[in-house]
Amino acid sequence: MRFAHSLEGSMKTNTIIAEIKVYSPKHGDLLGKRNPLEILKSYERSGAAGISYITAKEFKGDFATFRNICKSSELPVLRKDFILEKSEVERTSEAEASAILLISGLLGEKTAEYVDFSLEHGLDTLVEVHSIEDVRIANETNTTMIGINNRNISKLEVDDGSVEITERLAGFVKEGVIKVSESGIRTIEDLKRALKCVDAVLIGTVFMQSGNLEKTVKSFVEAI
Repeated sequence: MRFAHSLEGSMKTNTIIAEIKVYSPKHGDLLGKRNPLEILKSYERSGAAGISYITAKEFKGDFATFRNICKSSELPVLRKDFILEKSEVERTSEAEASAILLISGLLGEKTAEYVDFSLEHGLDTLVEVHSIEDVRIANETNTTMIGINNRNISKLEVDDGSVEITERLAGFVKEGVIKVSESGIRTIEDLKRALKCVDAVLIGTVFMQSGNLEKTVKSFVEAI
């Protein structure tokens, strides 16, 4: 299933990409003793439009788990990592993922090349931005989605982040792509602010920290 198409098809409710996040450099262990596939099923039952999983070692991700999520999910799956090699794009495609994160601040002027390479391998692309310069780079690509990270990924997201980043940058993102606000969304109020500027949001930490995962996700999906 194409990731962008799934997001477009869920616009009757709040479009949430729910992240299975194992570890946070700021908050520590988020998975506990839970099975990631059980969390996946909770997300599916709760109305999430897509799934995200971080394979980066800095976040204690595991590619085998990612592969299992891709094979088990009824929803499209996004791989998040610090992609710097085309072999990792191929690996992502072979795992039957639906989309891949490409960080414009890391790839720089190579971003457009990596976007085209990913699209050729059947992957939608979420090009991540955190500054005006990042947006300029992203706008010059053929990406299907542009994600505004409210946290600073270069510092491994140990800052709290603010939806103000989304509010400041969203207007500079070109038309014709799906705009996503990523990270730093902790409350329904944050969600509402973000969705005034973008089409979808990506949330991980707040969901993973919840004592009642399905109830929390549903509350964000169905918030008016």
